Amino acid sequence: MSWVLVVLGFAFLIVVHEGGHFVAAKAVGMRVERFFLFFPPKLVSKRIGETEYGIGAIPLGGFVKITGMNPEELEPRSASAAPDGRKRDLLTAIESADSGPETPAPAGGPQQLPPELLKRAYYNQPVWKRIVVIGAGPAVNILLAFVILFAISFGLPKPIASVDSIEPHSPAASHLQRGDRIVAIDGESLPNAGTEQRLARFAQLVASHKCPGRQVEGCRATTPVKLAIRRDGRLLTLAVTPRYDARVKRTRIGFSYGSAPWHPTLGQAVDYATGRMWFVTSRTVGVIGRIFEPKQREQLHSIVGTSDVAHQAIGLGAREALFLLAVISLSLGLINLFPFLPLDGGHIFWSLVEKLRGSRVPFSVMERAGVVGFALVLMLFVIGLTNDVGQLTGNGFHVR
Repeated sequence: MSWVLVVLGFAFLIVVHEGGHFVAAKAVGMRVERFFLFFPPKLVSKRIGETEYGIGAIPLGGFVKITGMNPEELEPRSASAAPDGRKRDLLTAIESADSGPETPAPAGGPQQLPPELLKRAYYNQPVWKRIVVIGAGPAVNILLAFVILFAISFGLPKPIASVDSIEPHSPAASHLQRGDRIVAIDGESLPNAGTEQRLARFAQLVASHKCPGRQVEGCRATTPVKLAIRRDGRLLTLAVTPRYDARVKRTRIGFSYGSAPWHPTLGQAVDYATGRMWFVTSRTVGVIGRIFEPKQREQLHSIVGTSDVAHQAIGLGAREALFLLAVISLSLGLINLFPFLPLDGGHIFWSLVEKLRGSRVPFSVMERAGVVGFALVLMLFVIGLTNDVGQLTGNGFHVR
């Protein structure tokens, strides 16, 4: 059942993204020929008005086919053109595949569209309209991520500074008790230790105590962590020597904090959502920007790895699944804004170039740029798939 939810989640994000393009195109008066979930060959379709709605058989995305999205459709035919009078790039071939009587007539072809319809073609529209239509897809994904994160912030468990559970046979087991409240570590006071930032600082200070030589599973740090705790109204000072945990790649004491329901104000909920969106944004841009660094390449995953993590997240609970859905939606929106074709950001980039130069960019130039962009997208997919194969044949994926 959880895999069904994963597929439905991905399908939902595709529909939302393409729906953004579709609604914006309709709103500014463009002619939408096709609106498909997944790629052809089509399984089912129905024409309503001037648009064919359908579901394809290849679940690798979706598309909205707008009349005149390919500028070659609106240019005079040449001897080098395809038999139907147009050069066809890969994207145009996919969007036009498996056309039938339900598919509205495209621009060009044996029967040129009437002038009133050609006026509504994508490349016959002002630059601002094109940018609105192309930017609407990523914008909806980003907005959806914010809405989900904002919603799940209400009722989130808020960590508190007291000890909740202690791992058996850990350094903490012989020193700490449930209910102990951490006041300071290594002389650094933690007056607001209930906040996530303070708890993260606690973990950072513990991790600064390292084992001698090579860090291996179970090794003991050379120096103890000095804790000031409050227990039953008394202030105590304890010295606890942490051990290295290979799973998290740092030294730990071996306990977890307690938590209490969090009831944020609207402002705090907005801060929670925007803070996590900024974290994902910086990580996404950072990984892509340092793609040639081996450690950064390991962070990339394809649809295989993402779906496996999504499957695990659904098993953990609804909140975790929704959080991951928000992260994937945000990442989808961000990656689509990168300025190279065939991504949405590439269309926005060349529209701005046209605005600056005052005339339409030759399709041959955009076609060559599209080949480079497609190669980059393919490279990212191959790297992600390679990482996924390594994970699936190794230790598997871990939700953190």
